[in-house]
Amino acid sequence: MSFMNEKSEELRKRLEESDSGGGQDKIAKQHQAGKMTARERVLELLDDGSFEEIDKFVVHRCSDFGMERTKIPGEGVVSGFGRTNGRPVYVFAQDFTVFGGSLSYTHAMKICKVMDLAYRNGCPLIGINDSGGARIQEGVESLGGYGEGFYRNVRASGVIPQISVIMGPCAGGAVYSPAITDFIFMAEKTSYMFITGPQVIKEVTSEVIDSESLGGAKVHGKVSGVCHFHYPTEKETLAQVRDLLSFLPDSSRTGPPIVHCDDPLDRKTPELNTLIPDNPRKPYDMLKLIQPVMDDAYFLEVHKHYARNLITGFGRIGGKTIGVVANQPMWMAGCLDTEASVKCARFVRFCDAFNIPLWTLLDVPGYLPGTQQEHGGIIKHGAKILYAYAEATVPKVTLITRKAYGGAYVVMASKHLRADINLAYPSAEIAVMGAEGAVQILFRKQIKEAADPEAKRRELIDDYVAKFASPYRAAELGFVDRIIIPEDTRIILAKALAQLENKEEEKPKRKHGNIPL
Repeated sequence: MSFMNEKSEELRKRLEESDSGGGQDKIAKQHQAGKMTARERVLELLDDGSFEEIDKFVVHRCSDFGMERTKIPGEGVVSGFGRTNGRPVYVFAQDFTVFGGSLSYTHAMKICKVMDLAYRNGCPLIGINDSGGARIQEGVESLGGYGEGFYRNVRASGVIPQISVIMGPCAGGAVYSPAITDFIFMAEKTSYMFITGPQVIKEVTSEVIDSESLGGAKVHGKVSGVCHFHYPTEKETLAQVRDLLSFLPDSSRTGPPIVHCDDPLDRKTPELNTLIPDNPRKPYDMLKLIQPVMDDAYFLEVHKHYARNLITGFGRIGGKTIGVVANQPMWMAGCLDTEASVKCARFVRFCDAFNIPLWTLLDVPGYLPGTQQEHGGIIKHGAKILYAYAEATVPKVTLITRKAYGGAYVVMASKHLRADINLAYPSAEIAVMGAEGAVQILFRKQIKEAADPEAKRRELIDDYVAKFASPYRAAELGFVDRIIIPEDTRIILAKALAQLENKEEEKPKRKHGNIPL
């Protein structure tokens, strides 16, 4: 065998050793648990043949507790770069078959190297988490590794899209890196996130709870709002990561991708003419308004199961990504509350950071009243919405479909917060409050003294509606730019966005603002 052949054979063997992770027994256990291996996940996520792995031979440097006798090439994380839908991305995937995916300092440095490459090259970063936590044998070195990752997450925030995919345990300090990233995906029944696990909770508080009930995908998708997307299987989850990436730009330096579309921009949507009920108390599904307007009627909802009184998500108009924020009358009449406020502000700020135009749809009777909301901080949380919209410099188009009352009207991308184009349907009601409540306050004495109080009340309500609870008063003042027929929504939205493509708006010189956290 020649010298070069001998060296090539050595390389081949070393590569095979690295590829095998913790060994076939542990790989089999991973599969039995309904989970793919780290390398299988990366290959499933990326375009065929595009993955280029780096740092395959990295090992830990720990010599305590006999660790020097157990070194596995790759150090429990697969990392590198490749493509999704033909576009470049960087990726790392923790390998649970190697020391339970626990994070050593060198494991962390592998991840940090990929994070630095993604940041410098302006490409999205996808992290697949499946780890038992910090490598206890390394003590503070392992904790330092987490800190190095957190710093890079913050530095890259708003510069490149960061996506976390939880496909196993993610506990303790490990949860904070995903929490800083833009979107979190979880696979149902095989992934969970929490700061302190069930055993610690039992010892400290005597509360008995399992991992799924404490921090499973559905808990974080519906209750805490930590998770933006969750799906039944790992394959479905990774497919949806690819779908989300198709809407996002490579970085803040570029615009969103343009996808070929044959759906004509001058397509009418006549089904919208009959969507909104005559009875203002009757709900309707706002998704049935959003979907027909989008290219090919496709809309990717974000945070679908959390704060369902508000809809957020991505669609396309003319092949170009737009972010959509909308009240959902089917849920709590579309009222804003603390959870919806945080959901809205976070999404608006993401879109603004990555040059994604915003389309906001209003049917909102106001903020949800009650002591629970007030004590829960509705003032500071509600202020996040107006801060996010006022701060945003991307094109902003607003459509009022029905109710737009009080402070909720102002904060949801009103003209006063510098929305560019404000539209309304003829059914829009723009007022300080609903007609019945307003009349009760304004004309209490007149109603009480009338010969027929109920008839007088109805007369005054009708008069209030005619004067204030319509789009025309706002249009007279220039707060609404145009009143449109619902079937023309797609056509007019497309024209508005096209007109705003070259929008420029200077921000005040400052280090950064102080959003009410």
